[in-house]
Amino acid sequence: MDQCDIIDKHTQSGLDLVEKYVKFVKERTEIEQNYAKQLRNLSKKYSPKRGSKEEQECRFSNHQAFLDILNEMNDYAGQRELIAENMMINICIELTKYLQELKQERKMHLSEAKKAQQYLEGTYKQLDNSKKRFEREWREAEKAAQYAEKTDQDLNATKADVEKAKQQAHMRTHIAEECKNDYASQLQKYNKEQNQFYFTDMPLIFNRLQDMDERRIKKLAQGYILFADTERHVMPIIGKCLEGITRAGTNVNERNDSVVLIEQHKSGFERPGDVEFEDYSQGINRASSDSSLSTPKGPLELLGRNKNKTFRLFNKKSKLPSSSISPFSTPPTPSPANGPPSPKFGRDPLSYCLKEINKTVKPRISSFRTLKRTVSVIGQEGFTHLPPEQRRKRLQQKIDDISKELQKEMDQSEALGKMKDVYEKNPQMGDPASLAPQITQTAQNMERLRGELNKYEVSDTDSSQAIYTEFDDEFEEEELAAPIGQCTALYSFPGSSEGTISMQEGEVLSVVEEDKGDGWTRVRRNNGDEGYIPTSYATITNMKCAVTRIDKT
Repeated sequence: MDQCDIIDKHTQSGLDLVEKYVKFVKERTEIEQNYAKQLRNLSKKYSPKRGSKEEQECRFSNHQAFLDILNEMNDYAGQRELIAENMMINICIELTKYLQELKQERKMHLSEAKKAQQYLEGTYKQLDNSKKRFEREWREAEKAAQYAEKTDQDLNATKADVEKAKQQAHMRTHIAEECKNDYASQLQKYNKEQNQFYFTDMPLIFNRLQDMDERRIKKLAQGYILFADTERHVMPIIGKCLEGITRAGTNVNERNDSVVLIEQHKSGFERPGDVEFEDYSQGINRASSDSSLSTPKGPLELLGRNKNKTFRLFNKKSKLPSSSISPFSTPPTPSPANGPPSPKFGRDPLSYCLKEINKTVKPRISSFRTLKRTVSVIGQEGFTHLPPEQRRKRLQQKIDDISKELQKEMDQSEALGKMKDVYEKNPQMGDPASLAPQITQTAQNMERLRGELNKYEVSDTDSSQAIYTEFDDEFEEEELAAPIGQCTALYSFPGSSEGTISMQEGEVLSVVEEDKGDGWTRVRRNNGDEGYIPTSYATITNMKCAVTRIDKT
């Protein structure tokens, strides 16, 4: 039975280990869940709010990449939660259930061993009792035999006394023989039970306990393996999350971000020309230059100065570059910082004015007759304080916002109308008159929003129209200007900006207008398409002398 105690302690220690491992895995799942929660909170903390300035900046690739990283981290947190969930289901819950089964099985086997031991102990007590009784009765039989012999030898004893003593001795001997036989029977029974106990019952119980413990060990080993496999199974998805983060960094395009920023914030103004020298030593009154460091003068002022000059307008396929002032530089400009002024404003104000008109009208115009000036006067709400390009974008954004708000009011009005019809058909559901204030208020809101929408649409239309002044002269359509040379593209150019034209490396184009010092050359394809390209992107050959004449009246 000493071995039984050892087995009892060993199996209990094994069950304790399973329970300890289950607690360990539970704490691991709590760590994973807390980690996932912190990752989600971190992603939420740094994610841009809907409609915020940060969300608008997602048009830049570096901002969008950071947003992609936050999304990948959120997915990564989901995988950590999946690890915790799978560990809890496949390890903790499964082992806990199996542990209860093992406890019940172990209790049953130990109970059987205890019963077998108790039965053997009971058999031994019976043997011991029969042995003691046999010993006691045998002594009494010996005493009775000695007394009978003594009485028989006693001369004073009567015959009756002798017979009585002999009968008593004979009875005691008979009882002793019965006790002897009982003792022998009990001894045989005990030996048999003892043999059954040590050679059959206990080995069987021990084998069952051994099998139970080995199954426990095997199950626990599977739990150890699941601990690693659970995390290994989500590694491919975690790897994809990490690949997504790497891809987000790879997709960052610094050049494209610069282009987006240029398109977003370009003002639409021409660059100012050089400030003229004012010679005070000759007594000349100080006069302001036509172009200064302040905002360039508009087309109306320039046309006013050149009203009596005769000139030819660009043909219908002419396109002008959008050389707006922007936060970053456009394609490489070879002209020096203090080089000659831009011919679009500094040298030829009249040419600048015509280009400004050509930017704002439709690209194909046959002639102009009696062009009349249209002036749009709106307040601060019309964004007149902004440059043309930014003003147009802000007006469009305002129109979109008002349209969305108007649609909401229209949907609400429709819903109130349906609710009123329901109330009229089913008075028990509500009073139709109670909806009148809401219907009236909604109608007023719709009327107000329609007025605002119409105002901003008119402002947007005016901002996209040209500013004209009166001309009495007629401008007839001009034939395509003859090329003054050829050029070969050194690099590919996308031509995504307004007024530019795309080209491929090695493409040969006709030069229509040479570089006036602003770094742009006007070219034409064989199919008639015209536009500007960066001068530094091409090699210009076969240049002819190009003379620009302005007839003065």
